Amino acid sequence: MLTITQALVDQIVAHARKDHPDEACGVVAGPAGSDRPERFIPMLNAAMSPTFYEFDSGDLLKLYREMDDRDEEPLVIYHSHTATEAYPSRTDISYANEPGAHYVLVSTADTDGAGEFQFRSFRIVEGEVTEEEVQVVEAY
Repeated sequence: MLTITQALVDQIVAHARKDHPDEACGVVAGPAGSDRPERFIPMLNAAMSPTFYEFDSGDLLKLYREMDDRDEEPLVIYHSHTATEAYPSRTDISYANEPGAHYVLVSTADTDGAGEFQFRSFRIVEGEVTEEEVQVVEAY
């Protein structure tokens, strides 16, 4: 289960809406070993595409060095889908290389009639996708 604050959910959704119609992407880092997402880090979608996202390799290297210096790890890796439901695509699954991370997808398309966005979380390990419950809290 992903436990995440309402403030972080709001920041992720706002980033997805801001970058629409392109996919938005980013990371939420937290203390190593804690499974407590804390630090919101919006990233640039280097692909600048409505159907694909890609972290800039230089930005990603800088981020990982920064997380190492702060004793953090990427707890949430998020991106948006602009025209499809919030479910990992084959490409998303092939690029998922952090087995301990929660992969959050936000859809900015109303694909299910449930509203203007979907916010879902998945674990992706060795190509296997498992949806997990999301518990939104005010604070940890």
